[in-house]
Amino acid sequence: MKIINKKKFIFFWLSIFLVIACLGGGSFFIKEQVFTPLSSQSAEQSFIIEKGEGLREISANLEKAGLVRNKTYFEYYVFFRGWAARLQAGEYFLSPSLNITQIAETIVRGESASQEITITIPEGFTLKQIDARLTKVGLIEAEELFKQSQLEGYLFPDTYRFNQEATLDEIISKMRDNFDLKLSQDLRNEITKQGKTLKEIIIIASLLEKEVATDQDRQIVAGIFWQRLKDNYPLQSCATIAYILGIDKWRYSITDTKVESPFNTYQNIGLPPGPICNPGLSTIEAAVYPEPSDYYFFLSKPDGETVFSQTLEEHNQNKAKYLQ
Repeated sequence: MKIINKKKFIFFWLSIFLVIACLGGGSFFIKEQVFTPLSSQSAEQSFIIEKGEGLREISANLEKAGLVRNKTYFEYYVFFRGWAARLQAGEYFLSPSLNITQIAETIVRGESASQEITITIPEGFTLKQIDARLTKVGLIEAEELFKQSQLEGYLFPDTYRFNQEATLDEIISKMRDNFDLKLSQDLRNEITKQGKTLKEIIIIASLLEKEVATDQDRQIVAGIFWQRLKDNYPLQSCATIAYILGIDKWRYSITDTKVESPFNTYQNIGLPPGPICNPGLSTIEAAVYPEPSDYYFFLSKPDGETVFSQTLEEHNQNKAKYLQ
C-alpha cells in the first residue's frame, strides 16, 4: 500500500512539473513569435486597411501579405493589449523586419502613409548631412541631430518613412534599429573571429565609403588599410582631411595634411577616433572581407578609377601622371 501511495505521490509531482514546463515553454514560444520579426528583409510594402475591417480580417491579411508569421499571434497580442477596437484604417508601409508589436503599434497610432515623410539617406552621408536633410523636411531643428556626435557611422543609410510628429529619439531609434538589423549575426561572428571590434570595422568602412567607388576596389583598399595598421604605417586617407576641414577638394595640399586633429591619418598612426561617415552594407562587408594583394598605395583618377601601386616610387609616378 505504501508503495502504491509513493508511486501516486511521484506521479502527482511529475505531472505538476510537466504542466509548469509546458506552460513555461509555451510562454517562451509565444513571446518568440510576437517579438521576433518574420524576416530580416527591410523592404517595405503597401498594406491597406479598409474602413470596417476588424481584427480577424486585418490579421489574416497581414499573414497573407507575408508581414507576420501567423495571424493568430497578431490577434492574441492585439486582443491582450485591448487594442482590437483601436486599429485604424489607412495605407501603411510595413516591412517583414518589423515584429508583431511594432506593426500593431503602427496601426493603432494610425501612422499611415498620409501622415509620413519619406526621406532617403545616401550611403556615405555624414551626421551633419543627415541633420541638414532632416531639418529641410521639418522633422528636427537645425543641428539637433548633429549634437549627437557618437552616432556617426551607426545611422544606417536607407530610405525611411517617419511620422510627421516623430521625435528625435524615435528617428534615431529607427535608424539604429535598421543598422542592427542589417549587420547579420554571421557578419558579427566573423568580426569577432578576426579579433576586431565593430567600431574598428565601421571606422575602416567609413574611410572606404569616401575613398573609392566600387566594391571590388574597396576590398583591395581595405586590405591595404589593414596591412598598414599592422605595420604601424599611417593610413594617409584624404577622406579624413576632408572630414576635418569640412571641404571636399580634388587634391589636398601639404599644408592641409598637417592640420591638427586626432582624425588626421597623415599625422597620426592608427585608426581615427571614430567613423567619418555612415557607410552602407556592401562597404562594411568590404571592411570585414578585405582582398589581400601586393599593393600598398592607391589613388583615384579624375574619372573615379582607382590606380594601385606596390611601391612608393610607383605611387609617386602615378600621382605625377594622373593628378597634375
